[in-house]
Amino acid sequence: MASAQEGNKSASYPLYHKMILAAISRLGEERSSKSDISAYIETTYRDNLPENHEAVLSYTLEKMKEAGELSLYKNNYVQPDASSAARRGRGRPPKTKQPLPPGVDPPTPRPRGRPPKPKDPLTTAVTKASHGLPRRRGRPPSKHRPSVGDSPAKPKTAAVKPSVAGVKRGRGRPPKLRQPAADVAVE
Repeated sequence: MASAQEGNKSASYPLYHKMILAAISRLGEERSSKSDISAYIETTYRDNLPENHEAVLSYTLEKMKEAGELSLYKNNYVQPDASSAARRGRGRPPKTKQPLPPGVDPPTPRPRGRPPKPKDPLTTAVTKASHGLPRRRGRPPSKHRPSVGDSPAKPKTAAVKPSVAGVKRGRGRPPKLRQPAADVAVE
């Protein structure tokens, strides 16, 4: 029984498409915003509108804009001129394709992306065997450097202090060594 009432109610007003076009022609192109169109439809068909009038109006306006029946200019809906060129979509336009001569098959389309490298199991095995064991990932471990006192090749100088075994040096540059100043006697 509720569906019969809804059917009668929906039949008592014209389609939203026609109501929107009538509102735009009546209001003019300067005052044809969504709120003005809605106000015009509500005053003209106030008793026969459905409860979800705003949602249906928004949906219909969007569909009419996508179909090209309306265009949005400075937040007002206007009917596009037949003489004006259609707006081009976003992005670069597609290239024009040259027609193929008769009797020539079209080439197969190339797949997207970089072509895969050929995988020959014999060549991969040979390269692995010739290079020995593969290197480990990451930074190589630091090799132990003998301390200054351990190296017999370099003679010890007075300016270089031998490091104490087992004492870890701090981070950064070591502080500058200053010679103790000799007291100068003033006579």
